[in-house]
Amino acid sequence: MKNLELVQCVHQESIPVNLGVPCCITVDSDTGCVYVGTDTGLVALDGETHSILCSVSLRETAYLCEDDTSHLVGIQFLQDQDSVCAATSSGDVILWNILTQELECVGTVASGLTCMAWSPNQDLVLLTTGEEKMVMMTSDFNPIFETNIHQEEFGEAEFITAGWGKKETQFHGSEGKQAAFQKTETVSPALPWDDMLPRVSWCRDDFVVSSVSPVDGARRLRMWNRECVLQATSETVSMLGQALCWKPSGSLIASTQRKPHRHEVVFFEKNGLRHGEFVLPFGKDEMKVLELLWNSDSTVLAVWLEELCSGEKQADTPSTYVQLWTVSNYHWYLKQSLSFGKDLADKPTAVVWDAEHANRLHVVCHGGRYVMYEWSWVINRTDGWTAQDKSYVAVIDGDKVLLTPFRQLVIPPPMSAYSLQLSTAVNQVLFSPAPGVNDLAAVLTDGTVVFYTLNSQQPELPPDTSVCMNAAGGTGFQPTVCMHVQQRRVRLECFMSEEKYRCPQTLHHFVWLADAELLTVGWDVTSSTSVLYHLGTQEEQATLIHKMPVGGRVYQLCRSCDGQTVAIELTDGTVLRYHMDRIAGCPVLEPWRSQTGQPVRFPVLCSQLGLCTMAGQETVLGLTDRFRFFVNGDEISSNCTSFAVHDDHLLLTTHAHTCTCLPLHMGSKDLSSATDEKVRRVERGSRLVTVVPQDTKVILQMPRGNLETVHPRTLVLGQVQKLIGSHEFLEAFLIMRKHRVNLNLLCDLNPQMFLTCVPELVTQLKDVNYLNLFLTELREEDVTETMYSEYLSSAGENSWDLHSHSKMDQVCDAVKKTLEDLDCEKYLLGILTCHIKKAQPELEVCLQRIQEIWDNPPQSDEGVSAEEALNYVLLLVDVNELFNVALGTYDLRLVLMVAEKSQKDPKEYLPFLKKLQNMEENLQRYTIDLHLKRYHKAAQHLSKCGPDRFADLLALVKEHKLYKSVLQLYTTESKEYKDISEAYGEYLLKKGHVEEAGLVLSRCEEWEKALQAFEQCCNWRQALCVASRLQYSTQQTAQLALRMAGFLRNNSRQGEAAVLLEQYVQDEEGAIITLLEGNQWEEALRVINKYNRTDIIDTNFKPALLEASQRQLAFLQDNKALFTRHKDRLAVVRKEKAKACTEILGEDHADQDVDLYSDTSSTTRTHSSHSSAKYSGTSKTSGRTAKSRRKAERKKLSLREGSPYEDHALLVALKDIVDAVDKSKDDVHNLLKMLVLFGFDCEAGVLQACLEGTLSLMDSCTAEIWQTGGGSPQTQMTLGPHSTVNSILASMNAGPQPVDPVVAVPPPAKLKDSKWKLSILEGT
Repeated sequence: MKNLELVQCVHQESIPVNLGVPCCITVDSDTGCVYVGTDTGLVALDGETHSILCSVSLRETAYLCEDDTSHLVGIQFLQDQDSVCAATSSGDVILWNILTQELECVGTVASGLTCMAWSPNQDLVLLTTGEEKMVMMTSDFNPIFETNIHQEEFGEAEFITAGWGKKETQFHGSEGKQAAFQKTETVSPALPWDDMLPRVSWCRDDFVVSSVSPVDGARRLRMWNRECVLQATSETVSMLGQALCWKPSGSLIASTQRKPHRHEVVFFEKNGLRHGEFVLPFGKDEMKVLELLWNSDSTVLAVWLEELCSGEKQADTPSTYVQLWTVSNYHWYLKQSLSFGKDLADKPTAVVWDAEHANRLHVVCHGGRYVMYEWSWVINRTDGWTAQDKSYVAVIDGDKVLLTPFRQLVIPPPMSAYSLQLSTAVNQVLFSPAPGVNDLAAVLTDGTVVFYTLNSQQPELPPDTSVCMNAAGGTGFQPTVCMHVQQRRVRLECFMSEEKYRCPQTLHHFVWLADAELLTVGWDVTSSTSVLYHLGTQEEQATLIHKMPVGGRVYQLCRSCDGQTVAIELTDGTVLRYHMDRIAGCPVLEPWRSQTGQPVRFPVLCSQLGLCTMAGQETVLGLTDRFRFFVNGDEISSNCTSFAVHDDHLLLTTHAHTCTCLPLHMGSKDLSSATDEKVRRVERGSRLVTVVPQDTKVILQMPRGNLETVHPRTLVLGQVQKLIGSHEFLEAFLIMRKHRVNLNLLCDLNPQMFLTCVPELVTQLKDVNYLNLFLTELREEDVTETMYSEYLSSAGENSWDLHSHSKMDQVCDAVKKTLEDLDCEKYLLGILTCHIKKAQPELEVCLQRIQEIWDNPPQSDEGVSAEEALNYVLLLVDVNELFNVALGTYDLRLVLMVAEKSQKDPKEYLPFLKKLQNMEENLQRYTIDLHLKRYHKAAQHLSKCGPDRFADLLALVKEHKLYKSVLQLYTTESKEYKDISEAYGEYLLKKGHVEEAGLVLSRCEEWEKALQAFEQCCNWRQALCVASRLQYSTQQTAQLALRMAGFLRNNSRQGEAAVLLEQYVQDEEGAIITLLEGNQWEEALRVINKYNRTDIIDTNFKPALLEASQRQLAFLQDNKALFTRHKDRLAVVRKEKAKACTEILGEDHADQDVDLYSDTSSTTRTHSSHSSAKYSGTSKTSGRTAKSRRKAERKKLSLREGSPYEDHALLVALKDIVDAVDKSKDDVHNLLKMLVLFGFDCEAGVLQACLEGTLSLMDSCTAEIWQTGGGSPQTQMTLGPHSTVNSILASMNAGPQPVDPVVAVPPPAKLKDSKWKLSILEGT
């Protein structure tokens, strides 16, 4: 779908007449200098100005003689030697040193030379002599081989024939048996205009020679390798032409063949077999092919033609043409045609492609003019922004323009929807700016511009005979698209007839501006710069409106979609803006400025330009031949292969075989960071052809030429967002359904707007099936925040509040209300869908509506029958679930209706339904609820069946634990209530809720069981209350109290046990002893004095007091010693780990390249491997049981010396010691008071001093033990994006983090609290 567009046409009258007539040319690709060989000598032209740098005469040095026919047969610039090698027909091989301007004859062939051809890398040169021999020489002109051109053998690649059977007995296909007896046709000799000279063409290390056989006079091709060994000979081809060129890619060898009715360019494989051809667009006796030339990247084949003059025209100068052909999808296109006219001075005498720039062609003419053409690949497509743009793409094919509107249909090349037949070859196609974006103009080789407008009427064959219908209809079929009709023809003869415009395509880069005006580029010979011509096209002859010199060479032009602005790129990368000043009425040419106000300049020349509006400002886009993509001079991508502008996105294809969609609301500085977003994979080598505006269609072309249409998700969602925003719900729905976009987007983009526009949505969709499809896809989530969050820029600004209200309920209620208001009968299925799709499906309501329709069928034709409605519901709901819902309504007729429409076997449900039909109502409902496992409802209905069914009810309650709900069905005085409560109490006893069981049993007056429960849970107060209800005697009560006192003493509840002994057992001495066991000194003293048992003070109280004092003192001394030992050990452990960490860090800093090692590097150190081995075992606990995991955690806190977790275990132990000592302050305080009371001041002072010293020691060591952050900074684990190998290794070797993070926190600062002390003991 690409065309060749001329980007440069530089011409100069470079060679004066006194230097002779040019005959050959060569180019220095590095400097751009052009070297021309004439019939008198050699001339060097400057690469920029194309003026003469130097020249040398070969006649003065006698290499060329004026009196004989000697001439140059070829010249070649040699890069390594900085010289020009020339070969003459007289046999001399000459070197012209460019630096010293000296000539040197490096060799002479007595028989003369007919051809000189250098290999592509210039290490070999092949010479053909007048004796029909080939001489292979090195670049130093040392002969290697010499052999005859004409060889009798085929070559090393000769085909092998097995020799099976005879020709007469073989099958000959459609030719029939007579083919076996046909004689071989004789080969026709060479063409009459053939110069009979050999031709040589190189490809890598092989070359092909075309020569005329001295036997039959026919041309043959012979393929040789660099050792001059014949590889193959071409098959016999009659009337083979002299032109020869081997494709640089090596696949084909091009030549020409004249047939009786046409002239063809034919191709040969390396083995000599024919491989395709294409027909040249002229008659058999109209033209002769002088040369064929492949460009350096094998994409363009140049055909150099000359007119055959016969009869009256024989005395005229023949016209000369150069045609450029390309191939795609096995079809050859004529893309450019250069007509040099009949003037002898304009006749090309040498044509050559540039070796560095693939699409640059150098031409030198008979009159001394040098012309340089350069083309670039472009896609001629419309650039509108509205839906009126049909997305036309125009393909040039000789005198035809192939057109396809991709908005309406996609037709792969070489076919097209229709074509425009022009009078001569087309060189450029341009489309109109808005509003007539579909109109086009074709620039012809004769200097005529033909304008076409789109016939917007109904598709029909237009009266214009130049329009040919192809794949879009015709030949009896109805056309499917509107076609163009010719509007007018405008001639440019006033410009082309001038002397300086005699060169073909002097005017190029035609751009269609607003108001039917054209902008084109010409060349000013005097200043060697480009000139802009602003032309009017309203009349038959173009008129010059404005002429403006540029001050440089124009390389590319790009017009804005409205035709008001043109971006102009110069060969130095500068970008200019051309626009009309409406006030002054004259054009303005100024630098193009970026968003920051800086002039835009591409660092590399861009062969493709584009314009778009980015972040509110018009922006210029550029793509180089090396796949670098620029936006306002900023490089965005380095592997971009093509680009196109959509409504809100910039599309790029890359060498990674992806298509990227970049948002245009971003600035050029931000695009480089967004190139990896919104990417989709495409086929390898895909290129963008066009994107359809206001649509989602993107057309890609594959390398082989076929087309592929894709719909990037970004464009689809962007288009859907626009349509929903403009309330075009039907179009949005159809796009979403076609491209499988989640239909929740209809309501999630703008929930508030959607809820207010539900009537409009229903009206537009009309079809209830569309509504049902939308409703069935509803889900309880906001897809703008989940599924499509990365595609939608406005996601989350106005979203559903899913926490407080159900989205599905809101949507279903709104749609259901609208449908009910419009027509309940017509939209019944939609209403049913709304009920089903709620967060809690209202299946019962659906069945009720179906039941109503069953009883009262709809009267209108659009209504839905109950059978249809039920069948529809069965599509959305599982039949078993719907059957159960129908069963739950207790309407057996409805159940039967659902069952009949399901796939259930009647044997499954009919007996069950008959059984239900014969039951009493409550029993029937109980049976149904029990079947549906609705046990609570089943219990309710069973409770209404009377006392006879209570046993079943009690069994149901016990089986399904329905105690609470069933108790509410009976009064507290009823027998049923008591029976259920008793069962409930027994259930609680089994579950271990003993106290609660006692309460329930007390409520139902099961006193014995309640007493056992309270006694079991040691609730002595409730137990005594129950005992009184059982009318226990004093002795029984005392025995109960004595038993429970023993339980309480065993549970360290001595105070409560003492109450029972004192008040119910009447054992005051036992009560006092129990209080002393619990260290409740003051309460024991109270009971002693109450009962006047002072004797116990000496016998029991004081000894117990002193014993408690000694025990408390020993506890404090032990904990103090243990605290000191753990603290000292912790300091040692930390010191050892800090030392190890310092050593590791020293080793790591010594290794300067440690940060270069990857995580999987094989370069490891001893300490890192040891650490990994030491801690690798901790990960194995993931597969253990809970018990084994707890055991493993306990092992981690082992105080064993050398343990990897020893420091953390010490911290845990120290914290436990501090907590235990801190808790003992209250006990010590009470003990001190009693000691002082009974005169044990010495013991009390020792105890107080011991506790005070222990607390002081712990308080002074808290900061040392619990350091800030739980450890030294060197030992903290450092992870994250800023971590290094050093920090991670240091933290690993310092030890893992604490198992319990609480360990790292110091105890609360309560150690300094002195309220527990007695002041009277200070100083004792």
